[in-house]
Formats: sequence, C-alpha cells, structure tokens
Amino acid sequence: MDTQHWLGRATRAVQDWADTFGPYQTHPSVLVDDDRFAAAFEEFTGRLKDNYPFFHPHYAGQMLKPPHPAAVVGYLTAMLINPNNHALDGGPATARMEREVVARLAAMFGYDTHLGHLTTSGTVANLEALFVARELHPGRGVAYSEDAHYTHGRMCRVLGMNGHPVRTDDHGRIDLEALEERLRTGEVGTVVLTAGTTGLGAVDLVHEALALKERYGVRIHVDAAYGGFFTLLAGADDPAGLPPEPWRAIARCDSIVVDPHKHGLQPYGCGAVLFRDPEVGRFYLHDSPYTYFTSTELHLGEISLECSRAGAAAAALWLTFQILPPTSDGLGQVLAAGRRAALRWADLIASSDLLDLYQRPDLDIVTYFPAVDPVTLAGVDAESARVLADGMTSPDPVFLSTLRVDREAFTARHPQITADADGARILRSVLMKPESEHHIEHLHERVEQIVQPENGTP
Repeated sequence: MDTQHWLGRATRAVQDWADTFGPYQTHPSVLVDDDRFAAAFEEFTGRLKDNYPFFHPHYAGQMLKPPHPAAVVGYLTAMLINPNNHALDGGPATARMEREVVARLAAMFGYDTHLGHLTTSGTVANLEALFVARELHPGRGVAYSEDAHYTHGRMCRVLGMNGHPVRTDDHGRIDLEALEERLRTGEVGTVVLTAGTTGLGAVDLVHEALALKERYGVRIHVDAAYGGFFTLLAGADDPAGLPPEPWRAIARCDSIVVDPHKHGLQPYGCGAVLFRDPEVGRFYLHDSPYTYFTSTELHLGEISLECSRAGAAAAALWLTFQILPPTSDGLGQVLAAGRRAALRWADLIASSDLLDLYQRPDLDIVTYFPAVDPVTLAGVDAESARVLADGMTSPDPVFLSTLRVDREAFTARHPQITADADGARILRSVLMKPESEHHIEHLHERVEQIVQPENGTP
C-alpha cells in the first residue's frame, strides 16, 4: 500500500468536496510564509528523531508500534474535515462509522445486544465502566487482581469507590479462591477480570469466575484493553490458537474495554467501552442546549462521559476494518504472527544456557531473565538492567523493556532462587508487530550476545 499516493488522493477528495460549497478567502491571520514554515518544520522533524524505532522488529520493548497505513490514511483524511463525534451535528458521517465499528467489536466478543462507543483511551473506557458499576451498586466496591492495570485503583479513587486488590496465582491470574473470600464480605459489587495483563499478558479465568457472578450477584467487567483482539484466536487450529473457554465466556460478562490503538492497528487514542445491557445508557442522561438538535437519533455524546472526541479516530478504524476485519482470517492473522513469535522465543529461551524463561507467554509478551551465578534476586535485577542498557547502546541495537516482580511472585515460579531482595527486574518483550515472527532468531542471538559478550560481537 503506497501511503503517500493515498494521502495525495485524500487531499484531492476532500478539496473536491469542499469546493462544492463555493469559494472563500483564507483569513490573513492564519497565513504562513513557506520559508518560515520550513524553518519550523526542520526543527520539528529533527526533534522527532529523539524516538526509539517502534516500527522495527528489533524494537521488542514496550507495547508500541505504528498504525496500519490504512489507519493513517483514514485518520488524516477525516482530520482535514475535523469532525467531532460528540454530536451528530459535529460529525454525521464519522458518527455512523463509529456505530458500525463498535457493533463489529461487540460482535467480535459475542454480544447479542450492546451499548458502546469509542474513547480516547482504555483509561477513560475503564472509568466509564466503573462509573456505571457505581451507579448500579452504590456503596459497594470493586475487586481486581494485583496484576490488573493500575487504572482501576486510580479510577476507584476518582469515583469515590473502595478498590480491593486480590492476590494472583503463580501464573499472574486473579486467584479465584481469594476473590471469593472478598466477595463473601458483601463489600464488592463489581469484579474486574483482565484479558491480557500489561505486565505478563496473563488472561484471567473468566469462565470459572462466572460462577461467582451468579453466586454473589456481582457485575463482571472485563478489561481487555491489551488482549481483547486475541479472542480472534480462541479455539483456532493453529500453533497460535488459544484455549476458547475464557474468551467465549466474555459474552456473558456485563462490560468490556478494548483498545484498538493496541492490537487494532490504530493510532493513539482509540479505546472502546461496551455494555451488554443497553439500558445502562440512562446513567449518562444529560441535556445540552446547543449540541443535540439536527436529529432525533441517539447522539454519541449522550452515552459517553467524554465530550469532544475526534471523528477521525472512528474513520481510521472503519477504513482499517474494511480491509482487515476483526475476524480470524482478517485481523486475527496479524495477532497470530505475534503469538507464534512469542511461543518460538519462549522455546529458544527455555533451551538456552544464558537466559531463563520467567513464565510461558499466554499472548505475545515474553518475560525472561539472564542466568546468573549465584542465582539471586539482586543478581537478576542488576543483570537485567545491564542488558537493557547495553542493548540500546550497542552498534547492533536491540530494544527491550523490564518488568519489576516481587519476591513472592518470583519464588513461586523459580523456588531455587535466593530471595535476597524484595523483588527484581526481569526482561520483558512485547511482540505486537507481525514482522517479529521473522526476526526472533536474530533477537534471541543478540540478547544472548549481550548477556555474555564473549560469545559474539556486542
């Protein structure tokens, strides 16, 4: 796909549309001399070089990657018009696109009915889900795993709710026995389950937790901001296939958050919140004397906490879904490549004398650490930090990230280690880019060379 060609087509298409409204003169206050702009643009592009190469397969650090070219073209084309999806009056075309893509997301998770919309982030999407939970269960708190995203504890404070962290098992999933102990107190009205923690990529056992929903009358909210699109691999006959049970069970949960700006190939910010029961829209009820007037249809701003939102985000996702739909043979193939890469690297690490696997990946996040002698938490921490720094500054760089794990979590997985510290940093690689599948052997070799430089040129 020639992005530059389509961006040229975009500007012409928007200009042709604009021309139908008749000529006008641009106000002199916004006119800028080309030489003046050129100087500013040169400084601007120079500053942008102060970035890591998120686009390259040798970047295997945080959950960052460029959007798909279709998303770029869709976003920039709509941005030339700059619609606001808060009200139909601000963006009739992109509001319809938003409803269509949200319906596709709901169908992807198996919802028969839904109410939902896009947001600027997973953080705001989770805030909205917890806001509705508070309205449905006033005075009762929210339970979430200790490995859940920190946004849940933060948003509980914003909403004036009590947050209840629950310990995790030795795979990073919420411990259901500990959760039930908490539910017996009657203090919890909503349980947050995570489909893909941002640290380990662990997937909570949603199907098993549903029994607690029925037993204690709680709501279940699924934070699938990171891992949600992996539902496309549930039960797939492929090495990348995932156990279907937790993913199929999401359809019976009360609300879901997913971030298309992660595995949906979108630019920041594009999150989404979905509710199974459309009746929860009553909690958003409000009036605005100047925004909702051209249509009796539901305006997206009437079912969201955010006001102004970029219609361009909906346009980008809509155009992307036309060519890479949220199906197993569409977008699912992109996710499958990253998951195969993670499994392949996990196998290489498991057979390595220089690296140890922290735990086997559930999705596409690989966690590992340098083999040290003696085997101590302090030694692992120091070596992980060194490998991270040396990898980025090497003539043949490789970009990783680290994850801090506490003593209990580490020793549960590796009881042979001497726990001489409260915890340790380990290495963590997110393999979101499908191109990673073709670079795993090189990544592994480079990391081993950095761990033990005498084995190769650092």
